[in-house]
Amino acid sequence: MSCCGSGILKVEKDAEDDRVVALAGNPNVGKSTVFNGLTGMNQHTGNWPGKTVACAQGRYQSGGTGFILVDIPGTYSLMANSEEEEIARDFICFGEPDAAVVVADATCLERNLNLVLQVMEIRGKTVLCVNLLDEAKKKGIQIDLGALSQKLGIPVVGTSARSGKGLKDLTAAVAAVCGGKAGLHPYRITYRREIEDAVALLQPAVEAALGGKLNARWVALKLLDGDRSLMKSLKRYLGFDPAQRGDVSARLAQARESLAKAGIPPESFRDEVVTAIVRAGEALARETVVCKKKGYAERDRKIDRILTSKATGIPIMILLLMGILWITIVGANAPSDLLARGLSRLGELLAGLLQKACAPAWLSGLLMDGVYRTLAWVVAVMLPPMAIFFPLFTLLEDLGYLPRVAFNLDNFFRRAGAHGKQSLTMCMGFGCNACGVIGCRIIDSPRERLIAILTNNFVPCNGRFPTLIAVITMFFAATVAAPFRSVVSALMLTAVIVLGVGLTMLISKLLSKTVLRGVPSSFNLELPPYRRPQIGKVIVRSILDRTLFVLRRAAAVAAPAGAVLWLLANLRPGGVSLLARCAAFLDPLARLLGMDGYILTAFILGFPANEIVVPIIIMSYMAAGALTGYGSLAQLHALFLSHGWTPLTAVCVMLFSLLHWPCGTTCLTIRKETQSAKWTLLAFVLPTAVGMAACFLVTAAARLLG
Repeated sequence: MSCCGSGILKVEKDAEDDRVVALAGNPNVGKSTVFNGLTGMNQHTGNWPGKTVACAQGRYQSGGTGFILVDIPGTYSLMANSEEEEIARDFICFGEPDAAVVVADATCLERNLNLVLQVMEIRGKTVLCVNLLDEAKKKGIQIDLGALSQKLGIPVVGTSARSGKGLKDLTAAVAAVCGGKAGLHPYRITYRREIEDAVALLQPAVEAALGGKLNARWVALKLLDGDRSLMKSLKRYLGFDPAQRGDVSARLAQARESLAKAGIPPESFRDEVVTAIVRAGEALARETVVCKKKGYAERDRKIDRILTSKATGIPIMILLLMGILWITIVGANAPSDLLARGLSRLGELLAGLLQKACAPAWLSGLLMDGVYRTLAWVVAVMLPPMAIFFPLFTLLEDLGYLPRVAFNLDNFFRRAGAHGKQSLTMCMGFGCNACGVIGCRIIDSPRERLIAILTNNFVPCNGRFPTLIAVITMFFAATVAAPFRSVVSALMLTAVIVLGVGLTMLISKLLSKTVLRGVPSSFNLELPPYRRPQIGKVIVRSILDRTLFVLRRAAAVAAPAGAVLWLLANLRPGGVSLLARCAAFLDPLARLLGMDGYILTAFILGFPANEIVVPIIIMSYMAAGALTGYGSLAQLHALFLSHGWTPLTAVCVMLFSLLHWPCGTTCLTIRKETQSAKWTLLAFVLPTAVGMAACFLVTAAARLLG
């Protein structure tokens, strides 16, 4: 076992001769699809930018040699502004990969060449993977890959990664580059004469200071640029600040002075460098790319005029959400009932086996009434809706609709003093709030990233959907005619989600005016082309990567939680169970919030995972703390009514389910992402305070109105 790189950039090798390859590229060029195709892994992919926010690693074999592929976050530039851009730049610079593969979009190669040229300045051992050739062909775009390879002086391979075309050629090119058999002559950007003179003055001193560890010309350019983020990374990697070395420091001052005299002050230096890179990319594209069809993106523009219009964009977005929820609710009913009946019969068989084995009553109760029945509830209630919701949501991702959501909501978030990308992290929160928090890395500004993290919990995650759906179905949809019940359920659930989004913006505005003051930053949002989803792959990927992953996590929490709850309900010091004592203690506060002590206890005990809140309520209402005595939502409704539930109780439970503390996993993720106990505490207290205030006001108003 050996390693490549150091610190957080270290990559473990299984064998000494393993090759480490960095996989870079702009967002939304199919980089993760290339990664999956080469490694056989299931890194999440989707037709929207910013999915990879950390380095994913995978392995593949080629010619008897092992290759470790490191999928770094998508970035438009190595002149880092955000956390994911820093991760990408630092791995290419300091991760010591044996080669770099830059994935480019064949439909907009000119823009992608900017990153290719920047990577080549750092790593001569580079392979350009021109992906999405199938889309380029449909749009009448032809690329002379041979001419491009000759001009860049590196291997250029064309691929259509979704169908696997060209991936074998890509692995062969990578192997040739790593083995020194590619005959590389990397293209070098020529800057203004004054900049070239300054680099020539500084480069020898930098080369002597680096000792061959990095590309001296590139480091000289960065020293002249004064990139503070890179200087910190350089110092961490080298163990010293190269700008403070005597000869380097003197020549750096001299070079900057000469640049200033030539009319290139420090604040203009980067603009000059970027201009040269862009012009080089334009020239290369002009000589190697031919567009035979004019207006090839006209269809997408026509669709966008409808989906991103101020008049129709938001209503269509809400209707799409409602449609997905309606399909989820209707489609999940029968499978949930079937699963519940099947698991109930299995439970009876297991209980019979325990009885035949002469198991003690307490053990049988703990295992069956506590662990098994809680687990069965979570599986029966969560699996069918998630197996429908996640594929539908993933289809929208692959289609390219999520960036349009961000476009529609950008103006609202800017008015709230937040970042437009927060809408993307908010969408990630539908699956799991912890994933949404991690996704906040795509936001450049630390202030706006914190706002997104602190407000991510106002969007319901998959763990809260079962509670919301069950309560809506029992207390509101059941009051209308049968044919319209699913529509009412979908409409009310959509209203709850819209309320959560509205509160996200309101709290973001409050934070931006108080503890996180600042001006909202602008950003470039890429609207990718609409792509036909690969339905089969979407279904398999969403079920394996999302549905089963979330279900495993929920089950891992539900089993021990069921055991603990059974013990709390059955340990009776003084003749009163511990659960009843907790509920009695919390009951006065819960009554102010329109609930009872058992409901509030369930939310508290459900801190490890929101999925177990309803099972806890049911078990609490049962005399022996066992999740028994119900076989349908109608029986569950009767159980709740017998314990004093009213429509007001149902509304308050829905509000508190939407607006209460994050689950344990999300809190740990917030602590990890912010590195601050203070912000983690605020992320816990903020939604809880809002939820308690909302429930109190609704309860007070309802009682006042009689």
